[in-house]
Amino acid sequence: MPVFETALPLLLLTGVLAYLLGSVPFGIVITRAMGLGDLRKIGSGNIGATNVLRTGNKPAALATLILDAGKGGMAVLIARALVGPDAALVAGVMAFFGHLFPVWLGFKGGKGVATFLGTLLALAWPVGLLACATWAVVAAIFRFSSLAGILAAVSAPVWAVVTGHGAVALAAALMALMVLIRHDANIRRLIAGTEPKIGKKT
Repeated sequence: MPVFETALPLLLLTGVLAYLLGSVPFGIVITRAMGLGDLRKIGSGNIGATNVLRTGNKPAALATLILDAGKGGMAVLIARALVGPDAALVAGVMAFFGHLFPVWLGFKGGKGVATFLGTLLALAWPVGLLACATWAVVAAIFRFSSLAGILAAVSAPVWAVVTGHGAVALAAALMALMVLIRHDANIRRLIAGTEPKIGKKT
């Protein structure tokens, strides 16, 4: 179980600031800056890197992936450096929720896989690396970004327990649940055999 020693007001402030950082929709910012149009009207309408890739612009997709992962990781690292490990845990989870429910977009955000992985890498790098490896293996074999994200998410709490990061396991389980919920439509398409593969325009 995580141990919270930081004063509650400071934890709340950390959470709010991390949420605001997580709410920055880098996919939309990048596609607009590069003249690729409104990402919410392209492909699946999602604001993440997978949908940016459907524009055909790989550098834009890579930049979105790095920045979406980075905002989760940066929230954790800054909170850990300025406040403490308990604040880092709160910051990571709240940055993740910021991506899912961004205030700047009327609380309609992405599915959170990149931010989830970036958060894990900063919270406990062995857990993050194992989750990223899970994503890479599943994506390479099946070519479905959604399936890779789902399996990386659900495996993360297991990796956290196996590597001895109990507090991170709880946070990972919460975030994994949200990843599953956000992928409801993808799961139905996977079952129906209509889910688009990585790089395919929809």
